[in-house]
Amino acid sequence: MAKKVALVNMKGGVGKSTLAAQFAWQFAAMTKWVKKVLVVDIDPQFNVSQYLLGIGRYKKITDNNEPTIWDIFEQYTQIPGGGKKTVDLRNTLHNVIEFIGGSKIDVIPSRLELAFSLRNPAQKETLLAKLVSKIESDYDLIFIDCPPTESLFTTAAYLSSDYILVPVKPEFLSTIGLPLLVNSLAEFHSHYDEHKVELAGIVFNATTDYAPEEVISKREVRSLANKYGWYVFQNEVSYSRSYPKSAREGKPIFWTSYARQTQAQRFHSVAKELADRIGL
Repeated sequence: MAKKVALVNMKGGVGKSTLAAQFAWQFAAMTKWVKKVLVVDIDPQFNVSQYLLGIGRYKKITDNNEPTIWDIFEQYTQIPGGGKKTVDLRNTLHNVIEFIGGSKIDVIPSRLELAFSLRNPAQKETLLAKLVSKIESDYDLIFIDCPPTESLFTTAAYLSSDYILVPVKPEFLSTIGLPLLVNSLAEFHSHYDEHKVELAGIVFNATTDYAPEEVISKREVRSLANKYGWYVFQNEVSYSRSYPKSAREGKPIFWTSYARQTQAQRFHSVAKELADRIGL
């Protein structure tokens, strides 16, 4: 069955969506892995959806009301006139790219209306896990891109995942989301003791080696990680303007125009460490 990894941090702006997209490209396109990858976007801001599909194709999906993650969470919602909303949930899968050899990237895109699901969250947290259980045999790896606030989407991600990956930017207040995440996982396991989610680790993102601020921030994060017994990745994703360029071009960092080879190699090292951590 697929290895399932949720990218989570209770602090926003840490690069979860960028990493989810780049990891998908790494594991699908690189001959070292050649995996079938699914990215599930459960963030109402839908950044990774646009990253992978491109703005034009994403707009076409939403303008045509094609099924998205919203339909998964609202599949039992009452509709005007009686009855319930029904949709073939496999139609929420949108292919990004397929490669010779069978590897591919699919995405379940999000949309802004997903935020409305929070108005009536009861009994929705298990719906994503039910879908994943039906389709995970079609994939080797599933990434779930999460919003930065505790909600039913967080619980849904935990229930659908084997591992949690925590991106952190080494900057002021970089540790603010970590105690919240500790409490979130503890509360989840107290309610769902039959489902164990492991921490793949904390990965530093957008590092610049700027001293002393970044040095101090990394030290604070490592201190907290040591307190909680959390693994910190040895490899880091360094800052590069090529990442937003990669998003605009709809390409991975290793195919982005004028991106330095050193940046591609650094990300590859992070991907390899993640693969080792989850036994891929």
